[in-house]
Amino acid sequence: MDIKTLIGLEVHAELATKSKMFCSCSTQFGAEPNTQCCPICTGMPGVLPVPNKKAIEYAVRAGLALNCTISEFSKMDRKNYYYPDLPKAYQISQYDLPLCVGGYIDIETDSGPKRINIRRVHIEEDAGKLLHEGWGDSSLVDYNRSGVPLIEIVTEPDMNSAAEAGAFLDKLKAILQYIEVSDCKMEEGSLRCDVNVNAVSSDGSRATAITEMKNLNSFKAAIKAMEYEEKRHHDAIVHETATVHETRRWDEANGETVPMRSKEEAHDYRYFPEPDLVPIVLSREYVEEIRKSLPELPDEKYRRFIAQYGLPEYDAMVLTSSKDLANYFEECAAIYKDAKAVSNWLMGDVLRVLNEKSLSPSDIPFPPAYLAQLLEYIDEGTISTTIAKKVFDEMFATGKAPGTIIEEQGLVQISDEDALLKVVKQVLEENEQSIADYKAGKKKAMGYLVGQAMKLTKGKANPQLLNKLLEEELNK
Repeated sequence: MDIKTLIGLEVHAELATKSKMFCSCSTQFGAEPNTQCCPICTGMPGVLPVPNKKAIEYAVRAGLALNCTISEFSKMDRKNYYYPDLPKAYQISQYDLPLCVGGYIDIETDSGPKRINIRRVHIEEDAGKLLHEGWGDSSLVDYNRSGVPLIEIVTEPDMNSAAEAGAFLDKLKAILQYIEVSDCKMEEGSLRCDVNVNAVSSDGSRATAITEMKNLNSFKAAIKAMEYEEKRHHDAIVHETATVHETRRWDEANGETVPMRSKEEAHDYRYFPEPDLVPIVLSREYVEEIRKSLPELPDEKYRRFIAQYGLPEYDAMVLTSSKDLANYFEECAAIYKDAKAVSNWLMGDVLRVLNEKSLSPSDIPFPPAYLAQLLEYIDEGTISTTIAKKVFDEMFATGKAPGTIIEEQGLVQISDEDALLKVVKQVLEENEQSIADYKAGKKKAMGYLVGQAMKLTKGKANPQLLNKLLEEELNK
């Protein structure tokens, strides 16, 4: 039986404003708990919220970048529910008249390009944060995050696998960072993801109830949770097991999703228009001004990198997946003209170290000019590629210029023919069996001898000259 997975996402992105959605409290991350809150963002009786103009502008920017239609008339609504992190027992959000409607993101899948449709993008305020672990039977609450402006991006259930949903999340994150409306730091709660999953048989005779997984705070966790749910829903159809409409959470320790509660419906929230806020009315001129201010987006930059720098599609895709990485590449390529060589180093050694250290491209500790200098030293023959990798690791550890590291550690490549000839003769004297193997046609012996010479010179021998001298001596 063919079974189709249906995945829809609700992504909450914290907007990069300096103050909150309806008051002047700071949004800075990392402050002492409950030091960035006031009667407005904690919902005390009688207070009057005032909309943050910059938050509305950022939401419009996001909507335009996501190919949405911007509503000239929208309003704020009260979404009523009680949790300990929401002291006023309602959240100011948008219900039937969101700011942005429609829209899409195009992603790449194994079977080619695919369009993921966006249902809506709306503004809302964040709740506080509960801390459960380490306090016995008690929980602590921090209201610093309460009232921080968010946008919620709601997709259609157009994704049919965890891989497709992961590609969508990566693309969405890149777009939001390109337009600078959110830093998208999941570890700081700036980007959170709710996932809706169900499955349906190919003939439509059986379908599972939609389950939601809330507040997944890493793409890795989201993908694992989706993979688990996909299997669970498929098994339910195969074995004709009943499913229920519920909210589940991802249990990282046990690698499974577990039930939390039955899923709320829209009527459970008892939405009604926010009485303390007037509607949001935008002019076409205002929207068009914001549209004109949008920067080059990832898809445009991807096409330009291929056309301007002659990069392969894969290189362009990787480099443009991050605004910081794309900018770093362009600054380096403006100095060192072999764009493919720059791309190779960024996609190889640079991303390797970033992944090992769980860092982002913005954390590269040296400027693009230093990477360009390193490549120039290789071209000039000052250092070999092997030594360059050692210099690179030291650059990452210290932030020092490559020339400084080469000088301090005496890493200049040995290109003096007489000096290298002495090394070659020493290696040949110490490896008579390898000479015999080479003369017997075993070409691997040459590689061994080169390795021994490199070992003697601590990797500083000019490889081309070394190979030439070895061949000459062996063939005498």
